[in-house]
Amino acid sequence: MTQLATDDIFEKKPPRALRRPVTGHEVARFAGVSQSAVSRVFTPGASVSDRTRAKVVAAATTLGYRPNLIASSLITGKSRIVGVVVPGLTNPFYAALVGTLSDALSVREYRVMLFTARHGTSADPILEEILRYRLDALVLVSAQLSSRLAEECAEVGLPVVMVNRKTDSEAVSSVTGDNQAGAACIGSFLLAGSHRHFAFMAGLDSSSTSRDREAGFRERLHQAGTMPPLKVRGSYTAEEASCATRNLLKADTRPDAIFCANDQMAMVAIDVARSEFGLDVGRELSIVGFDDTQLAASPAYRLTTFSQPVDEMVDSAVRVLVDACSGRDLSAGPRIVSGQLVVRDSARLPPNGLSQVGGHTVWTQPAKQSINRI
Repeated sequence: MTQLATDDIFEKKPPRALRRPVTGHEVARFAGVSQSAVSRVFTPGASVSDRTRAKVVAAATTLGYRPNLIASSLITGKSRIVGVVVPGLTNPFYAALVGTLSDALSVREYRVMLFTARHGTSADPILEEILRYRLDALVLVSAQLSSRLAEECAEVGLPVVMVNRKTDSEAVSSVTGDNQAGAACIGSFLLAGSHRHFAFMAGLDSSSTSRDREAGFRERLHQAGTMPPLKVRGSYTAEEASCATRNLLKADTRPDAIFCANDQMAMVAIDVARSEFGLDVGRELSIVGFDDTQLAASPAYRLTTFSQPVDEMVDSAVRVLVDACSGRDLSAGPRIVSGQLVVRDSARLPPNGLSQVGGHTVWTQPAKQSINRI
């Protein structure tokens, strides 16, 4: 049996996991600069000369240094982390919005911490958990927040921006698509297509977007002198949207146009109308959604829908957050981003108002059409 030499044992290096992290002081000594210079190099926006930055980066690379963001946040009072609350990512619109938001914040050297709220509930129950983290700001994506807790966030200095929702609280800013005007545009489009029997598939009663879309649609139909639309609830779920569609299509007076409060429910409605009732969607029955998610353009649906421009919504929200995190006043209040009605094959085409914009067919109400009473 071979005896291991004592020197062989002591020359073995400790496992990588046990090695002590390199400190900023060691980088400073190696680079021949002060420790504060190292801190400035790794603090976004801090002033430091190009020569010093190059020396510090080279030293950090050689030594394998990684800045300790937790320690840095204790010194600066800023974590550069933004909390994002979203009611799950099963809705493609939420997934696209969160991805775009994360990319936009990353460019500004912020990182996202994701929290999920239970579908159909407010963010209030998880706010206590959220406030335990050192966050610079909070974004609520399609999640509600009570006025009381919005004011509590304001008291602790946590800027809050709601995206795709709004609240009555003056302590919170919001960024939404043009829900009422978009829904009114859909109403005008369906009227121009000579539809006579309308239905609206709502989301959740607690959803400001669903309420605003219903209000805009109803008002436009009322202006035209038609009967109010039938109302069913899809609750933003496939199961309830399927049931709601069946109830509509089994009715004695079946609607010839269904406006769904989002694309996800509209695509479920198309599936049910085709597979269970054998209807030719786009000819015998028009179905329109809202959001213009990526799947809406797929050959399986070719959904006519009012777009919510995710890039513009995120840009507006991020500008508000960055201003607030930089110490500038958070200008509370609603910000509304305009969209357009993207026309595909799921709805009957009107004779006028169609044009090509950015590779899409869009519809705008002709000037002479204004309000045609029926």
